[in-house]
Amino acid sequence: MSRSTTGRSRHPSALEPGGRSMRISQRAQAVAPFYAMEFGKHAAALQAQGHHVVKLSLGEPDFGAPPAVVAAMRDVMDGGTSLAYTAALGLPALREAIAGFYRDRHDVDVDPARVVVTAGASAALVLATAALVDPGDEVLIADPSYPCNRQIVESFGARVGLVPTTAETRYQLDAATVRAHWTERTRGVMVATPSNPTGTSVPTSELAAICDLAREHDAWRLVDEIYVDLADHDERGRPPRSALSLDPGAVVINSFSKYFGMTGWRLGWCVVPEPLVPALERLAQNYFLCASAPAQHAALACFTPESLAVCEARRTEFGERRALVLDGLERIGLPVPVPPDGAFYVYFDVSGTGLTSWQFCERALQEAHVALTPGRDFGSHTAETHVRLSYAASADELREGVARLGKFVSSLG
Repeated sequence: MSRSTTGRSRHPSALEPGGRSMRISQRAQAVAPFYAMEFGKHAAALQAQGHHVVKLSLGEPDFGAPPAVVAAMRDVMDGGTSLAYTAALGLPALREAIAGFYRDRHDVDVDPARVVVTAGASAALVLATAALVDPGDEVLIADPSYPCNRQIVESFGARVGLVPTTAETRYQLDAATVRAHWTERTRGVMVATPSNPTGTSVPTSELAAICDLAREHDAWRLVDEIYVDLADHDERGRPPRSALSLDPGAVVINSFSKYFGMTGWRLGWCVVPEPLVPALERLAQNYFLCASAPAQHAALACFTPESLAVCEARRTEFGERRALVLDGLERIGLPVPVPPDGAFYVYFDVSGTGLTSWQFCERALQEAHVALTPGRDFGSHTAETHVRLSYAASADELREGVARLGKFVSSLG
């Protein structure tokens, strides 16, 4: 997404102690703020003043890590485990456990050698992008979509082709739209399913068609699946299929942050085609050395029956919270064009209030003390009309937040 540089100097600089100037790179200057985090900062400032702010702006589950994982971390930190660097690709036992998770939950055979453990899904995106993208390449990404994906691609010199989506396609890419926006410069396509900010998934048949289309053009496919294990099960009680079951050659990103509730632990992974592993290993060695050793050792406890049962119970509770929020927004008169079926987000339309999404979020925070995220974070197509609400907060906080939003909207007349 292009951004105006009007008013910027040709060589941006910052003042060092002593009055000397430091030149800031054009790359750093071009990166837009992550507005969800910015609104989180403003919410924290209000809290510091003594206000109770209902924080529905960040996708951070309130549950925390499963108890067995917390206990495992205590054992690790008590000195029972070496905390030296792990291999750059991750702890072998953890890579095997992740491969086993794909086998048991998604019925996909994954060689542990193809699993790369990273410092969060963000680091996995950085490594994969560094390995796949050259300056001048074009990468197709849905609009709206998670902003950091776009920023990472652009940081490596590629052009992001933002593809406008609509409620008819569940605010997701489909094969027809990807085909219509494909150019001779397109080298890859990024798909997030379920999606942040909309919480919606790409239908399995459509995801397969997108991957087939990219493969026909000899282009790479990167599928962000960090919410897939939170998504609704089908009528037979089966979890959604991983993209790896449709396209074994895709790069798949996942994380311990969402399903396992371990946001601050900064631990994720990716599954990549075998020829890509050496490249990611070299990049990881130079960029990060390795993911946190204590977090990796403790994360082994994620895959026990006890922890998985806890996570499944939480997934069910997220469904109850979703129903609470959807019912509340309907009563308020804030339409949700596409109800979510996966990630814990609701993307609602504020155009009927007479406010832009930015104005709505600013005033909701200042007047109702409810923190939300404006559509500006997620692209340009719905930037001014839609707002993201995260229902990762507790049910009590969600009830309070919805009640405050109802009063706020009523006050608008």
